[in-house]
This record gives sequence, structure tokens and C-alpha cells, in this order.
Amino acid sequence: MKILVVDDREDNLFSIETILELGHYNIVKATSGRAALKILLKEQDFSLILMDVQMPDMSGYETAALIYEREKLKDIPIIFITAHNYGEDHVFKGYRIGAVDYIYKPINPDLLRAKVDVFVELYRKNQTLISHERRLLAINNDLQKEINDRKVSEEKVRSLNEQLLENNIYLKAMNEDLDRYAYVASHDLQEPLRKIMIFSDKILSKRIEDDEINTYLTKIVNSSKRMQTLIEDVLRFSRHNTQPADFSRIDLNVLMRDVLHELDFEIEKTRPVININPLPEIWGIPVLIHQLFLNLLSNAIKFSNKREEPLIQVSSMMITPDSNGNFRNKVPTVRYHQISITDNGIGFDASYSDEIFRVFKRLHSYHEYTGTGIGLSICKKIVEQHDGFISAEGRLNEGATFTIELPEKKFN
Repeated sequence: MKILVVDDREDNLFSIETILELGHYNIVKATSGRAALKILLKEQDFSLILMDVQMPDMSGYETAALIYEREKLKDIPIIFITAHNYGEDHVFKGYRIGAVDYIYKPINPDLLRAKVDVFVELYRKNQTLISHERRLLAINNDLQKEINDRKVSEEKVRSLNEQLLENNIYLKAMNEDLDRYAYVASHDLQEPLRKIMIFSDKILSKRIEDDEINTYLTKIVNSSKRMQTLIEDVLRFSRHNTQPADFSRIDLNVLMRDVLHELDFEIEKTRPVININPLPEIWGIPVLIHQLFLNLLSNAIKFSNKREEPLIQVSSMMITPDSNGNFRNKVPTVRYHQISITDNGIGFDASYSDEIFRVFKRLHSYHEYTGTGIGLSICKKIVEQHDGFISAEGRLNEGATFTIELPEKKFN
């Protein structure tokens, strides 16, 4: 796999090449935007472009815009590398041009390797889909010629067209799954990676007794395993439609203990009071339900109000249809487990109750709170995958409540 690295400084080019050498990539280097464009005139088979934003003569944004004007280059993912955080407008400028991600200097080697591996793999899969599509188009042309030459029956023509339509629908669905995986990979892989960096830093900065070192090493290993499991499960989920075999009984009390254990560093830092009432067993896909509650509890902790002690309340109740057999927009005769997560944090304006579930919707700047604006949209998709509903209520500086409603049993 070939990667084009664009930076006006030779030492930065050498540093990136050194970090990625274990991946056995073919690294091609360019010291300016113009040099990169000259290379791309001759070579188009790059899996990824890593480009510095701030370069003399032609910036990374200008270079990327010119690259994506060419049809043969528009599918190559670009990751911008920058030493500055200019705010949301500047970041979204890169996304509007077509970039897939940002990496900030000084570069974290593990983070760079992880992101490069993910996007190179996505590019490879995308090229495979394009190859399949071309092959299907070739088959389509051959079949059409066969129809015309042999004057096959009208029934055979209809059958062949239906086959082609099914193939096209399958390709479209696979492309949509790859898009969803890109969002999940760029968001949810950050949590285990962040823990790896945090605990590694602790080991490097402290000369302490062996027992404590072993504790941190154990946390690093567990976070790494969690990242590996998440990648495998999300890949499996993105490649296939949900099957009945994916569902199993989940004890939310046990799951919640696992989630709190995973958030132990954030809890230790913020020290919230977390009250969890007895929770039910539900039918669900374990990895997705785990991610759902991990995102919601992580948000409740992150958006705590610094003026008072953070308080998080998790409760559950069964809701049933009314005497007419229905309530709100839910399925008549089906009972739902209603699970609420309430906090006394910074809250939000009630007018944003629906918008916060949109992809990349952020109510706070990157300077105030970290995150990508994807977490709640992922929560919404997970709940909908389980035939459930999610809603949010909040008041500015008075906290928020997220309510999840999941059916007592599977519909089919």
C-alpha cells in the first residue's frame, strides 16, 4: 500500500516515515503542495495522503481542493496534520473539502499508526467494492449483448434484470456499512487509545514500585484487548445485516458494572456520585448495548457542572400501552423497558433536544470539551437497531436526562 506524505520540513517527513515503517507501507514524500500535485499526475494508486495544513506557497487545504478536482484522485482519503487548533470552522473547512480526519502535532506515534491502518484498510475495501461494481457492469454488458444476440425470452430478461438490481442494492448497502464503520472507527476507537496513552505516560513519568507498574500495565493490556474486540465486532456488524443469532439476554446490572470499570479513570478524576437502581434483563446485541451505555455515562461525567458535586442517577421502569392498546408512537401491545440516565451537569437548551442526535452536532467548542459530535448519533442508531427509542430533555446549567425505551422482547 502506498502513502503520500506532504510536508515542507524534511525532519517531519523523516519522523512520519520512521513511525510508519513497521506497517511496511511504500512511503512517497513531497516537500510542497506543488510537488505533491506533480507526483499525483504520474501516480494515482495511493491508499492515503498525510498532508500538513500550514505550508508556504500553497496550503494543505488548497492542495487538497486541487487534488479532489481530478476524478481519478477523488477517492483517496486525506488526513490533515496540523500544529494548531483553530476551532470548529477551521476544522469543518477541511471536512468540507473532503478530508477524513485530523492529527495534531506533536504526533502521537500509536495514534498515527492506528488511524493510518484504519483508513488504509477502508480504502482497500472501497477499491474492492469498485472492482466488484466494474465486474458487475461488465457482466451486465455481456448479459445485455447475450439478450440481444440470442433473443432470449421476456421472462429471462426480467429475471436477469432483477438479478442485477439485487446486486446493485447489495453494493449500495455495503458502501453504507463502510461509511458507518468509518464514523465508528474514528470515534469509538479513541477511548481505548486514550487510555493506552494515559497509563503509558504514568509509567514513563513515575519511578514506583513494581506492583503499581503491574497495575498500569494490566490496564494497558485490557484497554488494548477492548480495542481489538471493538474493531472485530464493529467490522462484523458493518459487514452483515443483524441476525436473530446476534441477540442474547443481557443483564444490565452486570453490563453497567463493566461500563463503570471501563470509565474508572474518568470517575477517579471527576469523582461523581453515581446511583444505579436495579436494572432489568433485556434482549440485545451485547457489544452495541455496552457501547450505548458507555457513551451516555461518559457524556454524563464529561459534561458535569463544576459548581457542584456531580450526581448521576440511573433508573428503570416498565411502561405499558394504555387502555386503547397504544402509547405515543410505539408498537401497540408491546411493553417497553424505560431506562433513564439523569445528571446535574451543564445541561443544554431544550430547543436542541432533537438536533443533538445528528452526526457532528456539537453544542460546545472543541476548546471546552473534547469529542467529535458523533457519540449521540451512534447511540440513536444502536437503539433503533433494537427497535427502541431514545430521547433527551435538558435545561441549561440544570442537567439533562436521556431516556431509552427498549421492547421487552424481540418483535421477530
